[in-house]
Amino acid sequence: MGVSWILAEGQTIQDLSTFHPASPPAEAIRNLSILVLAITGFIFIVVEGVLIYSILHFRQRGPAPAAEPPQVYGSQPIEIAWTVAPTLIVMIIILVTTRTLWEVNVTPPPEKPGDHALYVTVVGRQWWWEFDYDHYDGKPLGFITANELHIPSGDNRTRPASDPATARPVWLMLKSADVCHSFWVPRLAGKTDLLPGRTNTMWFQTSEKGLFLGQCAEYCGTQHANMLLRVVVDSPEDFDKWLANQQKPAVEDAAVKDGKAAFLAQSCVNCHRVRGTAARGNYAPDLTHLMSRQTLASGMIPNDPDGKQLREWLANPQAIKPGCLMPAFGLSTRDRDRMVDYLRTLR
Repeated sequence: MGVSWILAEGQTIQDLSTFHPASPPAEAIRNLSILVLAITGFIFIVVEGVLIYSILHFRQRGPAPAAEPPQVYGSQPIEIAWTVAPTLIVMIIILVTTRTLWEVNVTPPPEKPGDHALYVTVVGRQWWWEFDYDHYDGKPLGFITANELHIPSGDNRTRPASDPATARPVWLMLKSADVCHSFWVPRLAGKTDLLPGRTNTMWFQTSEKGLFLGQCAEYCGTQHANMLLRVVVDSPEDFDKWLANQQKPAVEDAAVKDGKAAFLAQSCVNCHRVRGTAARGNYAPDLTHLMSRQTLASGMIPNDPDGKQLREWLANPQAIKPGCLMPAFGLSTRDRDRMVDYLRTLR
């Protein structure tokens, strides 16, 4: 199944090129890549140039010579040159790479009010992403979403909090709940692994609003290629509104009480969580604000408002994402429609 890019109305998509960075870590990686490419390109041109010159200049002309031509058995200047030059080149690459690693791998600072920093714990699972929003601007958040990471936009340069163009860094704590995964959004930061029993960190910030795409970059099983990532960069005002809505429990709607009862009667509650209800599972995506997401199944299908794709997902998840851990429950059409009506109210 091919990867599709799903956009919400009015949303722009950013390209996936690492040579078009939108954050300081990605820019540092781009600069290192260009330097290494320039050095290796120069070496390639020199070596190939000498090879082509030697082929053309020393090719045999006329009859073969009667005796072997003079042989050169050693040249101290040449031997010094081909030892010193590679050593200097390697040292330059080591120093620049170390500087880049120093810029990219930064230890997260402690949360404090007024720093405009967002702290999120990312948990990789087969085959979706869990985002646990910890703190923002020094204030605790304490809610969980899945597959779509919302962040605020801010100035790409580090400025004091008093400056109107405030930097809003995003700090991610990366964990795995099962096997090895890897978090990679090319235009925001480099690939960082999520390993069982270990916590890695990464950071980025960007002034470009819109949708940034990425995916798991470490083979993790059947649906590795469809473990997609969506990072939505909102304006600070829109992000504050999104945060306020996400922190609320699920809305009670008497019109869909039958659908809610049908949902709670299924084993869905053992895996999924809906805050404010008896569904308290932590093994599958949190559904408290399901309809605020643009996609289902980790970016596989659009989460359309009329619930058509959601209905198909409930009917047969394996047809959409073969190998996924969500089973088909064999629901009757009536129960499935009632459950979809309820889930559509979770905005």
